[in-house]
Amino acid sequence: MSLRERIGTLFRLFLLFTVLVTVALVSAITTIRFTIRGHQETMPSMVGLPFDYAQRMVTGLGLEMKVEDKLFNAQYPPQAIVSQMPPPGTRIKIGQHVHVLVSLGPPQVIIPNLLGTSIRAARITAIQRNLTLGDIVGVHWPGTERDQVVAQDPAPESTDVRSPAMNILVSVGEAPGAYLCPRLVGQPITEGRRIIEKAGFKVASVTSSAARAGSRGIILTQSPAAGSKIGSDTVFSFQVSQ
Repeated sequence: MSLRERIGTLFRLFLLFTVLVTVALVSAITTIRFTIRGHQETMPSMVGLPFDYAQRMVTGLGLEMKVEDKLFNAQYPPQAIVSQMPPPGTRIKIGQHVHVLVSLGPPQVIIPNLLGTSIRAARITAIQRNLTLGDIVGVHWPGTERDQVVAQDPAPESTDVRSPAMNILVSVGEAPGAYLCPRLVGQPITEGRRIIEKAGFKVASVTSSAARAGSRGIILTQSPAAGSKIGSDTVFSFQVSQ
């Protein structure tokens, strides 16, 4: 076989190998695409369907349903799906969550007046009215006792309500007094102690530090710093010259 024939044979073998590799690569890509598509489902429309039926539908598709909230709704009967996410027609992978809102039916409650009651009394009243307490936020409120309800949402006697959850603000008592910290640096420690103890504060620690010049027992640094805001429970620390 001549050199030219050998080169021609090698060239044909190379082309054949290239074709086979290309075919294998295209086949692999196609298989992966079909596999990915085979693990996806099209999201059905569930709005208006009974919750149990919608849940069986979702489970049959390999998906999981998660109830985000239950709301009063005059359009749909109790336990019907009000809204869904993802929306109908969306391609969704098997195993993912479907988030829904569920109807409680038309509102048939009148919001009670919880103002002035304790958290415990408010919780009992809510349960008696088939309601729940949602967000409970503590705030400093002048002229009130601790754990007293000072505001609520929805307002008392409301009938146009969307959710059975009532959000309330609860007093944590009067706001603590705030003061500006005096400057005590440069004064004798005895005088600094007298000033802060007369004002009702306490000294946590006093440490000594060598000073280049000056009298002994003079305040070199203080904590908290002069001019900062302090409360009734603030304690002071000093560094004094020795």
